[in-house]
Amino acid sequence: MSKLQLSVAMGDYDRTRPLYDGRVQIDGVDPLYMLLNPEEMFFRAMRSVDFDITELSFSSYLVKHSRGECPYIALPVFLSRAFRHTSIYVRKDRICEPADLKGKRIGLPEYQLTANVWARAILQDDYGVRPADVTWVRGGIETPGRPEKIKLELPGNIRIEQAPAGATISQMLDRGEIDGFMAPRPPSREALENSNIGWLFDDPTAVAKDYYRRTGVFPIMHVAAIRKELAAQHPWLPAAVVKAFTQSKAAALQLLSDTSATKVTLPFVEEQLQAARETMGEDFWSYGVAAASRTLETFVRSHHEQGLSSRLVPVSELFHPATYETYRI
Repeated sequence: MSKLQLSVAMGDYDRTRPLYDGRVQIDGVDPLYMLLNPEEMFFRAMRSVDFDITELSFSSYLVKHSRGECPYIALPVFLSRAFRHTSIYVRKDRICEPADLKGKRIGLPEYQLTANVWARAILQDDYGVRPADVTWVRGGIETPGRPEKIKLELPGNIRIEQAPAGATISQMLDRGEIDGFMAPRPPSREALENSNIGWLFDDPTAVAKDYYRRTGVFPIMHVAAIRKELAAQHPWLPAAVVKAFTQSKAAALQLLSDTSATKVTLPFVEEQLQAARETMGEDFWSYGVAAASRTLETFVRSHHEQGLSSRLVPVSELFHPATYETYRI
C-alpha cells in the first residue's frame, strides 16, 4: 500500500525542521513540505484551500469554525506561541500607560489577527481598555492596501477606519497620525528610529512573566490543521500528524538543551532556557488540549467577547475528536 502524497505548509522553525529534513516521519504520509511565512500561508489556506495539512492562524480558524465554514479541522499542535505584550507600540510622547489609549486611534493590519485578539484581551482584562474604547485604523505594515482575509461581522460599537490610500500604519505612526500600533510584526524601521515611538510596556518581558504567573496562560498563535475531507477519508491521519509534530518538537528541544555548541545564533541560551523552565515548567511549550486548557478557554472567551466568533465555541469542539487523548506506555 502506497503512502499518501500530501502537501504540508508550515513555518521554518526549530520545532518543525526535523520534519522538513526527514529526521521525523509522518506515519503513512509522503509529504511535500512548503516553508512559508504566515501571511502567505494563511491567505492561501483561507482563500483557496491550497494545502492538505497546514499551519493556521488560530483566530482565522475560530472565525470560520464558529460559522461552520472552515474547510480544515484543527489539531492541538501549537506551532506558534508568544506573549503579545510586545505587539503594542505607541507614541510615547502621548501615551504613558494603557489607560491613556482610551479615545485614541490604534493602527493594525487586520482586526482578526490572533496576536491582536490576545493584545486586546490583555488590555481589557488587565487594564480595563475595551476594544470599543478606541478607534482602529486598518492598513498594511509595510505595504498599503492590505485586505482583511476574512469578512467580519463585528459589534456595532467597534469603530474601524481604513488607512488613507497609499499610506501604511507604520508611516501614520511615524507622522503622529495615529497614537498606537498593534500587530504581530513591529512597525517599519523608519518608524522605530523615531525617538517618540516605543513599546507600550517599557519592560514587556517582566509584564509578560507577571501575566503568566497570575493566569497560567501562554498565548497560542497558530495551530496545525488538516483538510476535513482528508481527515474523514483517513481517520488515522490526525493522530499520526500530532504524533509527528510532537516528536519534531521534542527533537528540537533536545538540541536546544545541548550546549556543547549552541544551536541558535543567540547568546545566553542556557540561561534563557533555565529561566523559562523555572517560570513555566519543564514542558513550557506544550502541545495537546489538557496541558493548554486554560489558554484555550481564555482565547475562545476573548475571541467571542470581541465579536469575532459567532458563538462561544467550547474547547471540546475545537479539534479533531481523535486528538483529545493519546496512548501512554
